[in-house]
Amino acid sequence: MALYEHVVMTRPDVSSAQVEEIVEKLSAKIADLGGSVGRTEYWGLRNLAYRVRKNRKAHYSLLQVDAPAGALHEVERMHRINEDILRYLTIRVEEHTEDQSPILAKREERKRRERRD
Repeated sequence: MALYEHVVMTRPDVSSAQVEEIVEKLSAKIADLGGSVGRTEYWGLRNLAYRVRKNRKAHYSLLQVDAPAGALHEVERMHRINEDILRYLTIRVEEHTEDQSPILAKREERKRRERRD
């Protein structure tokens, strides 16, 4: 099986609890298809560089996936049907890192700086 990083952008009017539910359903579907989800990260509601389906913001979620290619094709097919998902991106990687993603690391650094000031 191959290793992937899968980022999902969901609509801004969906609550963060509903985003967690979508990620859990996604993880369950990947497990049903013979894969596994190592780690998930919720990046929060972020501004978009340009409008996507008339939305200026989106909820971002990252999943580190170990699954066969067919499982990811099925998941991407489901994303195209789901109206709550604006965009998605799947990238094949050589290995998963144990560190936080750069997005969360930057957020933590900003919080530390604000506490010092």
